[in-house]
Amino acid sequence: MPDEDNDKRACLVSVLIPAKDEAGNIGHLVDEIHRALAGRHSHEVVLVDDGSSDDTGAVFLQHCQQSGTPARLVRHARCAGQSTALWTAARHAAGRFFVTIDGDGQNDPADIPALVAQGLTMEKKHRHFCIAGFRKNRCDTRWKKMQSRIANAVRRRILDDGVPDTGCGIKLVPRETWLCLPYFDHMHRFVPALVKRLGGAIAVVSVHHRHRGAGVSKYTAWNRLWVGIVDMWGVSWLIRRSKLPLIDRMEVRH
Repeated sequence: MPDEDNDKRACLVSVLIPAKDEAGNIGHLVDEIHRALAGRHSHEVVLVDDGSSDDTGAVFLQHCQQSGTPARLVRHARCAGQSTALWTAARHAAGRFFVTIDGDGQNDPADIPALVAQGLTMEKKHRHFCIAGFRKNRCDTRWKKMQSRIANAVRRRILDDGVPDTGCGIKLVPRETWLCLPYFDHMHRFVPALVKRLGGAIAVVSVHHRHRGAGVSKYTAWNRLWVGIVDMWGVSWLIRRSKLPLIDRMEVRH
């Protein structure tokens, strides 16, 4: 998207939603986002329909129109995965802050204002930062919780990102910071570590978690646990190889 188009739509918050076959959840989620942010912060909702076979996109647009929520829908021709969907959403978003949220309705949009308030405070001291949600009372099966505990323990040991629950979908990252992150498949799992790689600050906020209202999870034990652990070694290598420049002076002459 051209930068001038983003400038015309500039707002404080862009809510980025990756979704695949979430027609049963997306309408209610949009309504909740509207109630959480309307009258508080200028905002937009950017949905990437990641190759859905249902009416996810149509339901999204219908509810945005009914509530008057500024919206943008981007459709992938085929499923590209959550990280790619978020990356596409970011490239089409205009907000100063990006708030990521899952399309299954398990994240609670009522938590967004608290993240934004903390973001407004943190940006006074930090150029780059990430505010990560922490599902203290997680509404999932024991099997899923066990997988997450293992993955989080390994991740903290390898990456030392300071986040207890990197799988939580709700996070706030400044637009400038997000667009500095390297893109690769599954990168959404490691956003705090990648922000820390930039010298950014990390904050953790306790958020609500709910049962899925409709549909089924797109993740299995393989792509939730083992693929994530393999990816950690790649991220660890990337962090060790990073060299951030410290600019002493810049001169411009005409």
